[in-house]
Amino acid sequence: MNWDQIQGQWKQMKGKAQERWGELTDDELDQAQGDREQMEGLIQQKYGKSKEEARKEVDEWMANA
Repeated sequence: MNWDQIQGQWKQMKGKAQERWGELTDDELDQAQGDREQMEGLIQQKYGKSKEEARKEVDEWMANA
């Protein structure tokens, strides 16, 4: 699945994102609205990950979405 598809189906994908990154709140995911940069930033903040680590996690999540 590519990022355009994820954005187009964000309401469904939001639940999957919350399963993967349980510390992200509904409000935070609503604010991200499927924006990859914002998602990566939230993951960095909440989990103390580097930009590269967050990007890799999002890539893996997309591949399995």
